[in-house]
Amino acid sequence: MKLTLVRHTSLQVAAGVCYGQTDIDVAATFHDELAVLQSKLSDEQFDAVYASPLQRCSKLAYALGFDEQITHDERLKELHFGDWEMQAWNDIPRELFDVWAQNYADLAPPNGETFAALQQRGIAFIDECAKNHASQHLLVVTHGGMIRALIAHALNMQLKGLFRFHVDYASLTRLDFSGAIPKVEFVNR
Repeated sequence: MKLTLVRHTSLQVAAGVCYGQTDIDVAATFHDELAVLQSKLSDEQFDAVYASPLQRCSKLAYALGFDEQITHDERLKELHFGDWEMQAWNDIPRELFDVWAQNYADLAPPNGETFAALQQRGIAFIDECAKNHASQHLLVVTHGGMIRALIAHALNMQLKGLFRFHVDYASLTRLDFSGAIPKVEFVNR
């Protein structure tokens, strides 16, 4: 099974704001980013399409023209930042943020979730897809945090290194789970 992961396009939110699972709309640049993404995907064929139910992913999946094929899956949502959602990163008490940043795999923001929990959601999604789509190519429209967590899973890498990967808006990442050892074909294309 191959997964082509697409990060949603830019968002209608001020820079420096923690948004996580808040259901934010796409930015005014949506159609320009969509056109670039469509050209990247023009030679691809997909057997199934999955998307996070948040509007930034759902709108993109529909705009890509996969109306009847799209399955929305709650497990593909971004990290839940709890009380930090829609707060400016600079307004989050530094002592709380620093403790979380040192161990975001196992510590959650207040009333949020850990990156380990996010990754477990992603692994459960992959395991189910491997059963239902064993030799197929899937398009998955999701979020930067989930893409990073799935890359770490494929590489058998500690979550502490997640932010070594930069994942652009409207970028493609491909993971191949066909063999005994998962492969990362490309990141952030």
